[in-house]
Amino acid sequence: MALWKPDPTFYPSPRDAVNAPPETLAYIVAFDRAAEKPDAIAVIDVDEESASYGSVVGWTDLPYTGDELHHFGWNACSSALCPYAPHPHIERRYLVVPGLRSSRIYIVDVKDDPAKPTIAKILEADELAKRAGYSRPHTVHCGPEGLYVSALGGANGSDGPGGIALLDHTSFDVLGRWEVDRGPQYLAYDFWWHIAHDVVVTSEWGTPSMIEDGVDADLLLGREYGHALHFWDLRKRRHVQRVDLGDEHQMVLELRPAHDPTRTYGFAGVVVNVEDLSASVWVWYREGKEFKVRKVITIPAEPAETGDLPPVIAPFGAVPPLVTDIDLSVDDRYLYVSCWGTGELKRYDVSDPFHPVEAGSVRIGGIVNRTPHPSAPDRPLAGGPQMVEVSRDGKRVYVTNSLYGAWDDQFYPDGVGAWMAKVDSGDGFTFDPRFFPNGDDFRGLRPHQTRLQGGDASSDSYCYP
Repeated sequence: MALWKPDPTFYPSPRDAVNAPPETLAYIVAFDRAAEKPDAIAVIDVDEESASYGSVVGWTDLPYTGDELHHFGWNACSSALCPYAPHPHIERRYLVVPGLRSSRIYIVDVKDDPAKPTIAKILEADELAKRAGYSRPHTVHCGPEGLYVSALGGANGSDGPGGIALLDHTSFDVLGRWEVDRGPQYLAYDFWWHIAHDVVVTSEWGTPSMIEDGVDADLLLGREYGHALHFWDLRKRRHVQRVDLGDEHQMVLELRPAHDPTRTYGFAGVVVNVEDLSASVWVWYREGKEFKVRKVITIPAEPAETGDLPPVIAPFGAVPPLVTDIDLSVDDRYLYVSCWGTGELKRYDVSDPFHPVEAGSVRIGGIVNRTPHPSAPDRPLAGGPQMVEVSRDGKRVYVTNSLYGAWDDQFYPDGVGAWMAKVDSGDGFTFDPRFFPNGDDFRGLRPHQTRLQGGDASSDSYCYP
């Protein structure tokens, strides 16, 4: 439904978003690894003045089992204010929630009662397959002219290529495949854009058969997972350039472009270097007519006793950091890097994106350390900071601990548990001891990605500086 005025949670510029009112609710997707119970949307009270602060205040079960909710996004966001957007009066009302294993896409309405989301529509897997030729939807971004959904696999029994499907903003119908000319791109994972420059960036993980049962050691050591970035013409929908990071840098996952629409740089996280188990963060940047990449952060593996390690990494005698998510504050000052293996969340000052400076670190969980939360100092925790979400003003950072069911089981075979934490990010960088939903709060499900009411650091793009 159109509004008379633009949605008040749309902001023309990053500066406007930073100065907007704080969020009061967070939406979390949570999944049942056994596929015996429905996955769910959990609603967390994040209003620091509320009596129920830090508690689960809403819950919506999905109607099926086996979806494995993973990444999700808003139906509309600040990109609707771009000068060429055809519908600036759309509202941020729906969460678009894909099932990574089922290939269903749920449209979840949060308008009437934000703490009680309702399911407005379900797109079945065959719709995505028939109209776009894809399966395993993964990442959702709201563009000016429609909804972009990345997918890891092909359809009708094809393992690939993965790519991007476009959905209608209003009906949520699958319009078709976004790519007109994909060039050499085959593997898929994340995507983002420099929207004012007509540039799309995509990253690489693997096809469904490569990721279905977790990390395949033969594929990893054979350097067969993704290790490149791809650059595209947004309007022409054509592949322009492939940049290889080197095949030792396996699994190029999350992408975070600068929020400032005048800039054409961004950050990419790499899970592991197979030569030394380190993880890394790279910056991409435009030089002339081409894009280049440069490694700007290296995080080494930490030595460990073989007996303390799960079988998947025991032969190496070390814990890899496993950088599985990164997030850039809306003011482009801080980059947050989750090291799911070692249980560390790092903060870097990236005011100069080519020379990051570490500006804070906290630990929780970890394969070996099992660091507890400050509110429960005697309780060792499994998992680690995984998905990271940053408030618009950059003062609050939310982390959840589950990565992907098959990976959880490989790296935390004694159980990954379920928890969410919040870090206060300002002059200091510390956990909020009042905020720790965990365990039974999530009803036996594993929490994954977070979306904040009114938008967050990784869900909006802006067309004005």
